Amino acid sequence: MQRCLAGVTLRNVSETPTIFVLFGATGDLAKRMVLPAFYTLAQKGLLPPDWRLVGNGRGDVAHENFRQHVHDVLTEFGPKPEGKDWDDFQSRVLFAGGGFNSDDPGSLLDVIEDAKRDVKAEAGSVQFVHYLATPPVAFEETAKALGRHGLSEGARVVFEKPYGTSPESFKQLDETVLSVFKEEQVFRIDHFLGKEATQNLHVLRFANQMFAGIWCKEFVAAVQIDVPETLDVADRAGFYDATGATKDMLVTHLFQVAAEVAMEPPASMAAADLQEARESVISGFRPLDPAEVVLGQFDGYRDIKGIEPDSTTDTFVAARLWIDTDRWRGVPFLLRTGKRLAQSTQQVSLILRGVDGPLTDVPDQGNVVTLTLAGSGAIEAALVLKKPGTGLELVRANEKLALQDVAGADPLPPYVALLNDVLLGDRSLFTSSSGLEHAWRVAAPLLEQPPPVQPYQPGSWGPVAADELVAPGKWLLGSS
Repeated sequence: MQRCLAGVTLRNVSETPTIFVLFGATGDLAKRMVLPAFYTLAQKGLLPPDWRLVGNGRGDVAHENFRQHVHDVLTEFGPKPEGKDWDDFQSRVLFAGGGFNSDDPGSLLDVIEDAKRDVKAEAGSVQFVHYLATPPVAFEETAKALGRHGLSEGARVVFEKPYGTSPESFKQLDETVLSVFKEEQVFRIDHFLGKEATQNLHVLRFANQMFAGIWCKEFVAAVQIDVPETLDVADRAGFYDATGATKDMLVTHLFQVAAEVAMEPPASMAAADLQEARESVISGFRPLDPAEVVLGQFDGYRDIKGIEPDSTTDTFVAARLWIDTDRWRGVPFLLRTGKRLAQSTQQVSLILRGVDGPLTDVPDQGNVVTLTLAGSGAIEAALVLKKPGTGLELVRANEKLALQDVAGADPLPPYVALLNDVLLGDRSLFTSSSGLEHAWRVAAPLLEQPPPVQPYQPGSWGPVAADELVAPGKWLLGSS
């Protein structure tokens, strides 16, 4: 299993012959995330000795043409396809065209038989990993087809987010998936849980008494989880207009990160105990009050090709979340994300309460513990200090530890880390059916009665109404 123990990542490699089937292999997600992650696993020696990658799509593409497509993708997004690494990798890549559904498997079954002969798999000895890098609308039919064509028994199946777009659609999808697969076969991926800094939340809390002792309402005044993006949605306009920031980011990534922050210490670091702790606290999330949510849409969004001219889709959401557990009751968790904002970053900040005592003029929000989730991650502490000099002037000073600077650090990108966990059957950092059911319950009031979507200027920090959610404090990002 791959786990972090006191900052040390332990990685094993599966020895089982494995056939990966990548549905949506020529799509945007596969191009930007999944194919680069597969190649990185190969470079780092984290794939089984015998493996094949079978791309699937509707077009009739020759193996050689798909390999060239993969080469072009890696040339653009990295890692660069070079030398013996690329020669070995591309020789194991195949393509099955003609689509795939319950009525017609296209050429997938034939190509899989070729792949099984290539890895010299004996009967029952090959591990299948099906990765659905397809639009969510295709999840249900693909799951049915995998069962219909005998590709579900013992397989592992990876679903991208959003896993459902409402409480009702989640329930229908999950019932279909669990009629074909057992829960332990299903990996609902959330790449925020695969980030090095997100995983370091566990170590920060459970291996450092200075943080373990303050991780509660007595010491924390508020928690901010802030994921602004400068990007727009042009590359995936159709998907985004049917989803929006709330479903694409809030119900998935931000809720899961909030659960990582707020969960009780698990019984152990085993997968089942980590999932239990994370999902137990999600069950304590209070359903969102639409009056405590601000939705926005950046000016010019409706002019993007593929966006409806009268679209009311939210490209920004800020929400005040309450967690009704003894540890966090009364502490606001302030969540914010959006497109075309002033900065791109990902951070979690615990704002500590002020100290009663003789000092005056203490800077507001002076004591903050921040985890930067972007890239390899960082941990930052803001402290109030005396400014060196003759007077007693109090100032705010920051100290930052970049995780990539830790001696011997070998950080894996989130998709690489999570794909490695799929290979090992480790579900610690994946969401379960019950956890997502709780998340959709929390979002239900907002989805049923959303507040009006407010306009905001690209390059800003979103609608000014979002500032009211954090009053009397301020957003740490974007405040003067």
